[in-house]
Amino acid sequence: MANKDIPRNPDGSLPARLLLVEWPAGESEPTDYWITNLPAETPLRELVRLAKIRWRIEHDYRELNTGLGLKHFEGRSFFGWHRHVTLAALAQAFCTELRLDPKVPAPA
Repeated sequence: MANKDIPRNPDGSLPARLLLVEWPAGESEPTDYWITNLPAETPLRELVRLAKIRWRIEHDYRELNTGLGLKHFEGRSFFGWHRHVTLAALAQAFCTELRLDPKVPAPA
């Protein structure tokens, strides 16, 4: 049976969740939805920031896999994998710093 292990409140009810909806001006309906289990007191600005950061994470993951070789590891040990991931993450951080530096010319 699906969802039988969802944690419940002492009275058997499901825990409260917040629904964050993006409805841009001029649109006939909402464009995005997020469900969160953050406390109800969380400021709206923080909820929006956390919801939108997903795209940054997806971009970084795609950049690590395609451009920086994260998925190209073929070793057999944890230590080798750990070195590979560390170097790929370092390369990605370096590329991000270059991208954010206003003095570095844009790539052609």
